[in-house]
Amino acid sequence: MATTVKRPEKKSSEAPLLPAGSAQSSSPSSPPPAEKPLPAPPGTYVIQVPKDQIFSYPPPENANNFQKLSSRKPRRSCCRLCVCYTIFVLFLVIVAAAISAGVLYLVYRPKAPKYAVLDVAIRGLNLTSPSAMSPEFDVSIRAENPNKKIGIYYLSGSEIQVSHGDVGLSNGALPVFYQPSKNVTVFQTALKGSDVVLSDDVRLAMANELRKGNVPFRLNIKARVKIKVGSVKTWKITVKVKCDVAVDALNQQSKIVSKDCDYSVKLW
Repeated sequence: MATTVKRPEKKSSEAPLLPAGSAQSSSPSSPPPAEKPLPAPPGTYVIQVPKDQIFSYPPPENANNFQKLSSRKPRRSCCRLCVCYTIFVLFLVIVAAAISAGVLYLVYRPKAPKYAVLDVAIRGLNLTSPSAMSPEFDVSIRAENPNKKIGIYYLSGSEIQVSHGDVGLSNGALPVFYQPSKNVTVFQTALKGSDVVLSDDVRLAMANELRKGNVPFRLNIKARVKIKVGSVKTWKITVKVKCDVAVDALNQQSKIVSKDCDYSVKLW
Protein backbone atom coordinates (compact mmCIF):
# COMPACT_ATOMS: atom_id res chain seq x y z
CA MET A 1 0.00 0.00 0.00
CA ALA A 2 1.54 3.27 -1.16
CA THR A 3 2.01 6.01 1.27
CA THR A 4 2.15 9.69 0.13
CA VAL A 5 4.62 11.89 1.99
CA LYS A 6 4.24 15.65 1.81
CA ARG A 7 7.48 17.66 1.82
CA PRO A 8 7.48 20.75 3.93
CA GLU A 9 7.21 23.92 1.90
CA LYS A 10 10.24 26.27 2.00
CA LYS A 11 9.61 29.85 2.74
CA SER A 12 10.95 32.11 0.07
CA SER A 13 13.56 34.67 1.21
CA GLU A 14 13.07 36.84 -1.81
CA ALA A 15 11.18 40.07 -1.45
CA PRO A 16 7.77 40.10 -2.91
CA LEU A 17 7.37 41.66 -6.27
CA LEU A 18 5.92 45.10 -6.31
CA PRO A 19 3.44 46.20 -8.82
CA ALA A 20 4.57 48.51 -11.62
CA GLY A 21 4.78 52.15 -10.68
CA SER A 22 5.20 51.49 -6.98
CA ALA A 23 8.37 52.64 -5.21
CA GLN A 24 10.53 50.36 -3.14
CA SER A 25 11.95 51.73 0.02
CA SER A 26 15.65 51.28 0.64
CA SER A 27 17.89 52.11 3.46
CA PRO A 28 19.66 55.51 3.15
CA SER A 29 23.08 53.89 3.63
CA SER A 30 22.97 51.75 0.48
CA PRO A 31 24.51 53.33 -2.76
CA PRO A 32 22.41 53.89 -5.86
CA PRO A 33 22.72 51.19 -8.50
CA ALA A 34 25.36 51.86 -11.31
CA GLU A 35 24.10 52.66 -14.78
CA LYS A 36 24.91 50.06 -17.38
CA PRO A 37 26.52 51.36 -20.65
CA LEU A 38 24.33 51.36 -23.66
CA PRO A 39 25.14 48.63 -26.11
CA ALA A 40 26.85 49.75 -29.40
CA PRO A 41 24.68 49.69 -32.46
CA PRO A 42 25.28 46.76 -34.75
CA GLY A 43 28.13 47.16 -37.34
CA THR A 44 30.20 49.63 -35.29
CA TYR A 45 33.46 49.29 -33.34
CA VAL A 46 34.44 51.08 -30.21
CA ILE A 47 38.19 51.84 -29.81
CA GLN A 48 39.42 52.93 -26.45
CA VAL A 49 42.55 55.17 -26.48
CA PRO A 50 44.41 56.13 -23.32
CA LYS A 51 43.97 59.73 -22.42
CA ASP A 52 47.72 60.46 -22.28
CA GLN A 53 48.07 59.48 -25.95
CA ILE A 54 45.51 61.97 -27.28
CA PHE A 55 47.19 65.01 -28.89
CA SER A 56 45.65 68.40 -29.14
CA TYR A 57 44.43 69.77 -32.46
CA PRO A 58 46.96 72.27 -33.96
CA PRO A 59 45.91 75.89 -34.18
CA PRO A 60 44.75 77.17 -37.60
CA GLU A 61 47.85 79.36 -38.19
CA ASN A 62 50.16 76.36 -37.78
CA ALA A 63 48.07 74.38 -40.24
CA ASN A 64 48.34 77.22 -42.79
CA ASN A 65 52.12 77.44 -42.35
CA PHE A 66 52.45 73.69 -42.82
CA GLN A 67 50.40 73.85 -45.99
CA LYS A 68 52.58 76.66 -47.41
CA LEU A 69 55.81 74.85 -46.58
CA SER A 70 54.60 71.58 -48.04
CA SER A 71 53.48 73.26 -51.27
CA ARG A 72 56.81 75.12 -51.73
CA LYS A 73 59.06 73.56 -54.40
CA PRO A 74 62.69 72.84 -53.51
CA ARG A 75 65.35 75.24 -54.81
CA ARG A 76 67.33 72.45 -56.40
CA SER A 77 64.61 71.83 -58.94
CA CYS A 78 64.60 75.54 -59.85
CA CYS A 79 68.38 75.54 -60.39
CA ARG A 80 68.12 72.41 -62.48
CA LEU A 81 65.44 74.07 -64.60
CA CYS A 82 67.65 77.14 -65.14
CA VAL A 83 70.61 74.99 -66.20
CA CYS A 84 68.48 73.03 -68.65
CA TYR A 85 67.06 76.26 -70.08
CA THR A 86 70.56 77.75 -70.51
CA ILE A 87 71.83 74.63 -72.27
CA PHE A 88 68.83 74.69 -74.57
CA VAL A 89 69.40 78.36 -75.47
CA LEU A 90 73.11 77.71 -76.17
CA PHE A 91 72.16 74.78 -78.36
CA LEU A 92 69.80 77.00 -80.36
CA VAL A 93 72.51 79.67 -80.74
CA ILE A 94 75.04 77.08 -81.98
CA VAL A 95 72.55 75.65 -84.43
CA ALA A 96 71.67 79.13 -85.72
CA ALA A 97 75.37 80.02 -86.11
CA ALA A 98 76.03 76.78 -87.98
CA ILE A 99 73.11 77.43 -90.31
CA SER A 100 74.28 81.01 -90.94
CA ALA A 101 77.84 79.84 -91.65
CA GLY A 102 76.52 77.23 -94.06
CA VAL A 103 74.43 79.82 -95.90
CA LEU A 104 77.39 82.22 -96.14
CA TYR A 105 79.62 79.47 -97.43
CA LEU A 106 77.12 78.52 -100.14
CA VAL A 107 76.65 82.17 -101.16
CA TYR A 108 80.26 83.43 -101.11
CA ARG A 109 82.26 80.21 -101.60
CA PRO A 110 85.34 81.46 -99.65
CA LYS A 111 88.82 80.38 -100.74
CA ALA A 112 92.05 80.56 -98.79
CA PRO A 113 94.61 83.21 -99.82
CA LYS A 114 97.79 82.06 -101.51
CA TYR A 115 101.34 83.14 -100.64
CA ALA A 116 104.71 82.77 -102.36
CA VAL A 117 108.24 84.12 -101.84
CA LEU A 118 109.52 85.84 -105.00
CA ASP A 119 112.93 87.20 -104.03
CA VAL A 120 115.43 87.17 -101.15
CA ALA A 121 118.35 89.59 -100.76
CA ILE A 122 120.85 88.89 -97.96
CA ARG A 123 123.34 91.20 -96.26
CA GLY A 124 125.64 90.89 -93.25
CA LEU A 125 125.76 87.09 -93.05
CA ASN A 126 129.48 86.26 -92.67
CA LEU A 127 130.44 82.60 -92.29
CA THR A 128 134.15 83.22 -91.75
CA SER A 129 133.88 85.16 -88.48
CA PRO A 130 132.77 83.63 -85.13
CA SER A 131 131.82 87.06 -83.74
CA ALA A 132 128.25 88.37 -83.40
CA MET A 133 126.63 89.67 -86.57
CA SER A 134 123.46 91.48 -87.68
CA PRO A 135 122.13 89.74 -90.79
CA GLU A 136 119.46 91.43 -92.93
CA PHE A 137 116.99 89.86 -95.36
CA ASP A 138 114.92 91.80 -97.89
CA VAL A 139 112.06 89.51 -98.82
CA SER A 140 109.47 89.99 -101.60
CA ILE A 141 106.20 88.17 -100.92
CA ARG A 142 103.27 87.63 -103.28
CA ALA A 143 99.80 87.52 -101.68
CA GLU A 144 96.80 86.52 -103.77
CA ASN A 145 93.14 86.87 -102.81
CA PRO A 146 91.20 84.54 -105.14
CA ASN A 147 87.73 85.33 -103.74
CA LYS A 148 85.14 87.21 -105.75
CA LYS A 149 83.16 88.84 -102.92
CA ILE A 150 85.57 88.78 -99.97
CA GLY A 151 88.23 91.35 -99.03
CA ILE A 152 91.12 90.94 -96.58
CA TYR A 153 92.38 93.53 -94.08
CA TYR A 154 96.01 92.97 -93.04
CA LEU A 155 96.33 94.44 -89.55
CA SER A 156 99.23 95.53 -87.39
CA GLY A 157 100.87 93.01 -85.09
CA SER A 158 102.01 90.58 -87.78
CA GLU A 159 105.36 88.75 -87.52
CA ILE A 160 107.93 87.33 -89.94
CA GLN A 161 110.98 85.37 -88.90
CA VAL A 162 113.84 83.87 -90.91
CA SER A 163 115.77 80.95 -89.48
CA HIS A 164 118.30 78.35 -90.52
CA GLY A 165 117.49 75.12 -88.77
CA ASP A 166 116.89 76.03 -85.13
CA VAL A 167 118.85 79.29 -85.30
CA GLY A 168 116.86 82.51 -85.67
CA LEU A 169 118.53 85.05 -87.93
CA SER A 170 116.20 88.01 -88.60
CA ASN A 171 112.63 89.12 -87.96
CA GLY A 172 110.21 91.83 -89.08
CA ALA A 173 106.56 92.58 -89.81
CA LEU A 174 104.11 92.72 -92.69
CA PRO A 175 102.78 96.06 -93.94
CA VAL A 176 99.26 97.15 -93.04
CA PHE A 177 96.96 97.28 -96.09
CA TYR A 178 93.61 96.21 -97.50
CA GLN A 179 93.46 93.63 -100.28
CA PRO A 180 90.24 93.69 -102.32
CA SER A 181 88.66 90.68 -103.97
CA LYS A 182 90.37 89.03 -106.98
CA ASN A 183 93.60 90.88 -106.25
CA VAL A 184 97.33 90.06 -106.26
CA THR A 185 99.59 92.20 -104.07
CA VAL A 186 103.41 92.00 -103.99
CA PHE A 187 105.05 93.66 -101.01
CA GLN A 188 108.60 93.85 -99.72
CA THR A 189 109.55 93.65 -96.07
CA ALA A 190 112.95 94.17 -94.42
CA LEU A 191 113.96 91.67 -91.77
CA LYS A 192 116.78 92.52 -89.40
CA GLY A 193 118.70 90.61 -86.74
CA SER A 194 121.10 91.69 -84.03
CA ASP A 195 123.81 89.96 -81.97
CA VAL A 196 123.44 86.69 -83.82
CA VAL A 197 126.25 84.24 -83.03
CA LEU A 198 126.62 81.13 -85.16
CA SER A 199 128.32 78.10 -83.68
CA ASP A 200 131.19 76.40 -85.49
CA ASP A 201 128.94 73.52 -86.52
CA VAL A 202 126.31 75.85 -88.01
CA ARG A 203 128.89 77.90 -89.92
CA LEU A 204 130.51 74.73 -91.25
CA ALA A 205 127.14 73.31 -92.36
CA MET A 206 126.15 76.54 -94.10
CA ALA A 207 129.53 76.74 -95.84
CA ASN A 208 129.07 73.22 -97.22
CA GLU A 209 125.54 74.12 -98.42
CA LEU A 210 126.87 77.31 -100.01
CA ARG A 211 129.43 75.34 -102.01
CA LYS A 212 126.58 73.20 -103.32
CA GLY A 213 124.57 76.30 -104.21
CA ASN A 214 121.61 75.30 -102.03
CA VAL A 215 121.34 77.08 -98.65
CA PRO A 216 117.94 76.41 -97.03
CA PHE A 217 116.02 78.93 -94.91
CA ARG A 218 112.65 78.84 -93.21
CA LEU A 219 110.25 81.83 -93.29
CA ASN A 220 107.53 81.79 -90.63
CA ILE A 221 104.76 84.35 -91.20
CA LYS A 222 102.01 85.10 -88.70
CA ALA A 223 99.51 87.55 -90.21
CA ARG A 224 96.57 89.04 -88.31
CA VAL A 225 93.71 89.75 -90.69
CA LYS A 226 90.01 90.57 -90.81
CA ILE A 227 87.72 89.25 -93.51
CA LYS A 228 85.24 91.60 -95.17
CA VAL A 229 82.09 89.90 -96.41
CA GLY A 230 79.88 92.46 -98.08
CA SER A 231 79.74 95.29 -95.56
CA VAL A 232 80.44 93.08 -92.53
CA LYS A 233 83.89 92.58 -90.98
CA THR A 234 84.80 89.51 -88.99
CA TRP A 235 86.83 89.30 -85.83
CA LYS A 236 90.64 89.03 -85.93
CA ILE A 237 91.84 85.86 -87.62
CA THR A 238 95.42 84.57 -87.53
CA VAL A 239 96.92 83.21 -90.76
CA LYS A 240 100.14 81.23 -90.33
CA VAL A 241 102.36 80.72 -93.40
CA LYS A 242 105.42 78.48 -93.47
CA CYS A 243 107.75 78.78 -96.45
CA ASP A 244 110.86 76.70 -97.09
CA VAL A 245 113.21 78.64 -99.40
CA ALA A 246 116.68 77.70 -100.69
CA VAL A 247 119.08 80.21 -102.28
CA ASP A 248 122.32 79.82 -104.22
CA ALA A 249 124.26 82.65 -102.54
CA LEU A 250 124.38 84.72 -99.35
CA ASN A 251 124.39 88.21 -100.92
CA GLN A 252 122.03 90.71 -102.50
CA GLN A 253 122.19 88.91 -105.87
CA SER A 254 121.08 85.55 -104.47
CA LYS A 255 118.52 83.60 -106.43
CA ILE A 256 115.85 81.23 -105.20
CA VAL A 257 116.48 77.64 -106.31
CA SER A 258 113.50 76.03 -104.54
CA LYS A 259 110.48 77.16 -102.52
CA ASP A 260 107.43 75.63 -100.93
CA CYS A 261 104.79 77.36 -98.82
CA ASP A 262 102.09 75.98 -96.58
CA TYR A 263 99.55 77.79 -94.46
CA SER A 264 96.99 77.31 -91.67
CA VAL A 265 94.15 79.48 -90.41
CA LYS A 266 93.26 79.99 -86.74
CA LEU A 267 89.75 81.36 -86.41
CA TRP A 268 89.79 82.05 -82.64
